[in-house]
Amino acid sequence: MDKVRTSLLLILFLAFSLQTRGQDEEEISLPQFLLPEFSEGMIRLKNGQTRSLLMNYNVLTERMVYMQDGKPYDLIGVETIDSVFILNRSFILIGKNFFEVAVKDSITLLIQHRGSLIPPGKPAPYGGVSHTSATTSYSSINVDGATFNLKMPSDYTVALNPVYWIRVDYEMHSFTKQAQFLKIFPGRENELKTFIKKNRIRFDRREHLVMLVEYCNSLN
Repeated sequence: MDKVRTSLLLILFLAFSLQTRGQDEEEISLPQFLLPEFSEGMIRLKNGQTRSLLMNYNVLTERMVYMQDGKPYDLIGVETIDSVFILNRSFILIGKNFFEVAVKDSITLLIQHRGSLIPPGKPAPYGGVSHTSATTSYSSINVDGATFNLKMPSDYTVALNPVYWIRVDYEMHSFTKQAQFLKIFPGRENELKTFIKKNRIRFDRREHLVMLVEYCNSLN
């Protein structure tokens, strides 16, 4: 009798473990979000008030999302928001979009996090697979925007394509490549090229760009 009871308890334990693991896997299978999981965030309103919520950022819809009662919702009334803080990242509202403030100084580095939905691959010549990457692919699965806060279909992937911005002297300049970045700082091209080469700066790495912009501020 004891052996039967022990066996039943073991089966129940394993079933519970598998169920919990399945839930965890589902929770983290959210490639459309910037952060790996919803985390405690703080919203600071323009009137000085603050509010704490579990939050994340959807790179497909470019909207802040919060979790309430186990369900994700788009943040509304964003025109009243001054800034949002999630973990060690801060975001400000510019126009209708949130930009991450990666470096805050006289020369500020901002990141507009964006992503494209890649539908399942289609057969290509010679046995290959082709993919089409475009934000217009949303319509291909016939769902509304709110659905993109939920778990994505397993055969869809998300490609990140952030846009980087420099704000200097109250002007905004976007860049994704080295040549575009150098044009923002006329007269400093050779100095910046030397720094970029010496430190092997890659323009697809957030931490590298933070280092580069901090160097630009040191020149001032």
